[in-house]
Amino acid sequence: MTPQGNPAPRIPVLLYHAVMDDPPAWIAEFTVTPGQFAAHLDAVVASGRTPVTVGALAGRLTGGTALPPRPVVLTFDDGFADLPGPTAEALAERALPATAYLTTGAIAPGDGSLLPPAPMMTLAQVPSLERHGLEVGGHTVTHAQLDTLRPSQLDRELRESKVVLEDVLGHEVTHLAYPHGYNSRAVRRAARRAGYASAVAVRHALSSETDDSYRIARLIVRRGHTVADVEAWMAGEGARAAPFPDSAATVGWRLYRRTRAMVKGPQFAG
Repeated sequence: MTPQGNPAPRIPVLLYHAVMDDPPAWIAEFTVTPGQFAAHLDAVVASGRTPVTVGALAGRLTGGTALPPRPVVLTFDDGFADLPGPTAEALAERALPATAYLTTGAIAPGDGSLLPPAPMMTLAQVPSLERHGLEVGGHTVTHAQLDTLRPSQLDRELRESKVVLEDVLGHEVTHLAYPHGYNSRAVRRAARRAGYASAVAVRHALSSETDDSYRIARLIVRRGHTVADVEAWMAGEGARAAPFPDSAATVGWRLYRRTRAMVKGPQFAG
């Protein structure tokens, strides 16, 4: 609640993956076509909201930095091949900033990744994202379920991906996305220790100015979402607002996945 007793303004943080016409089956549910994407962006512009980066939102959550009255945040996970090309160009054409979270093992040859095969961008293309106005964040090395890893494995996922991106960009990378949103108190503490200033989850919810800076809520965009869905989110409707505690189902699912990882090893978060 705000000091006046009113609910904190709702902030839509949209999560996109691939933008393509013919995606691999494993990511198809979380892919939109270029035509859908253009229509979504036009709905964002028409809403009158001001797009900002996750860095700007995190600045508000952690330090009180002012945001525009009606912000919206656009994010992209993994680093699919469309991102540095038509997707970044569509954003730049509309002067829309965004934040891209990159899985370094999927875009750097030989680094290893749990992501199934798909057309991916390359590490050499990462600086071009910033030239198009995108903020770059980390999305681990392999895209594992972070809340099931041993401390040493978790530390590697967080720190090595950060170093790889910082080496190619020439500056610090301070924002993180948990693969598939999977996190826990231990994971959030590890993210802070690794030098990240913020981290985004999924949560299928709107964010707010009182959200947790180490599990910022996002709305995952699926292929079945329409312009009407985007318009509802821009109006602050269609989902509840964070922060809120994990449900019993979420906690139970985490315990099951941890047990499975103890037997089978790190699993793909997806």
